[in-house]
Amino acid sequence: MWQSPATLNSLLGTQKVMYEVLAFVAEGLTEVLPDGTRAPNLAQEVPTIQNGGVSTDGKTLTYHFKDGLVWSDDVPVTCADVQFTLEAIITPNVGISETTGYKEIERIECPTPQTVVIQFKNFYAPYLTLFSAWPLLPKHYAGDPKDMKNWSYNRQPLGTGPFVITEWKTDEYIRLKRNVNYREPTKPSLDEIIIRFVPSSEIALQLLASGEVDIMWNNTEADLPRLAQMPEVEVSQVLQVGGERLLLNLAENKDKSDPTKPHAILGDTRIRQAIAYGINKQRLVDKLLFGKAKIGSSELNAGFFECKDIPPYPYNPQQSQKLLDEAGWKVGGDGFRAKEGNKLRLKFATTSGNQLREDTQVLIVEDMKAIGVDFFIENAPSSVVIGTWDGGSPRRRGNFDVIMLSNNILIDPHLQMVGLWSSAQIPSEKNTGGTNFTRFADPKADAILQKASQEPDSTKRKNLYCQLAQLTYEQANMIYLYQRYNINAYRRPLQGWLANTWANIGWNAEDWRLK
Repeated sequence: MWQSPATLNSLLGTQKVMYEVLAFVAEGLTEVLPDGTRAPNLAQEVPTIQNGGVSTDGKTLTYHFKDGLVWSDDVPVTCADVQFTLEAIITPNVGISETTGYKEIERIECPTPQTVVIQFKNFYAPYLTLFSAWPLLPKHYAGDPKDMKNWSYNRQPLGTGPFVITEWKTDEYIRLKRNVNYREPTKPSLDEIIIRFVPSSEIALQLLASGEVDIMWNNTEADLPRLAQMPEVEVSQVLQVGGERLLLNLAENKDKSDPTKPHAILGDTRIRQAIAYGINKQRLVDKLLFGKAKIGSSELNAGFFECKDIPPYPYNPQQSQKLLDEAGWKVGGDGFRAKEGNKLRLKFATTSGNQLREDTQVLIVEDMKAIGVDFFIENAPSSVVIGTWDGGSPRRRGNFDVIMLSNNILIDPHLQMVGLWSSAQIPSEKNTGGTNFTRFADPKADAILQKASQEPDSTKRKNLYCQLAQLTYEQANMIYLYQRYNINAYRRPLQGWLANTWANIGWNAEDWRLK
């Protein structure tokens, strides 16, 4: 890996590389399979209304541990560990930034050491994500939650996974050995894994080519030609969830935008649809991503909640021209459109220093010129574009036309759907943390979200979310460009690799073996 973790306590860290290491060691109650479905991990089964694990009102959740579960030090895993994990998560002032969902839990009861009953104060739609995205903590080992920053666990976490950490030399390597107390006695097959931290992806490529390492983490499309020249190397490619998109501002372009006032140009749905039809997304994929990406369709483009009936906007510049004509924007002598003396000119921003995004901008600007729309580029550092209200972030304060960013969807997208589409999430001086950056407001969308927030049946919730995705697709306040691939490379003697876009590399390391 060409990054190094600062901590291995998932409650204190946010680095992706931290989760990559933890995947070998620590586990939650359930896990997500490559197809996006949820499967039992430490639990015997995934609770549902049908199997009695979820109450009809969705406020009581029951898990049963698998038989004979122990931590890697051979101490039994019990319901008390789940209670302790919740206590650690909700302990104030220890640096945990996100406790959404966990604060909705009223109590955890332990009718037996192997039975966990979670009682919610209010129904929480993504209930299955709790105690799974973050691994369980061992009560007997971790320490006082108030002193979490000083836990020895932070450098040597104790878990139930197939491997245990035996040595960590900061910025150099982490050594893991086989967990002899793993719940499947014949697994893992490997005796040891060494994770090396190197200064750059270039060095990682060299080590992979020479055979000094078996796996390289987090390749990019630009690596593919070199990887193709390595005869003993396989490339794992699986579509990412979410993807790159354009955010179109529906409200006035003004610092501290008033969401009740429409954007002078983008307030017209026809203009937004014309932009969507006018972008040649396949050209972006072919020219910039070696053809290794999927054209974007909607917010829900993968997993259990995927809306498969929503197609991408096709490239149709003739339809763009027709819509713009209908909206009264006529082509002038300079080739650009104008209406009542105002030019159809829009500021196009993204995070500076990202070459792929900057190259994407160039091609989109060309596409827009072909239909008479003047996109002009004005980028800024990510700390500004993505930043806070007080820091002057244009997407939060509303002083933008079009911003290009990526977004990953969650395995259960409820919080994301609310954040993107609820009118209550529009940022303002009274709601500086709002995440409905396009200022989209529709009573139909709010009604769908309200209904979904009360529906414990996942299949019924999926249908509601797809109704919402279709509604927003037609409004074209976001234009989905492409889904990239998660690319990792490994040498052929490694067997049992199974790519999973929802999980980390080591999610099935118990099945790895060397040929």
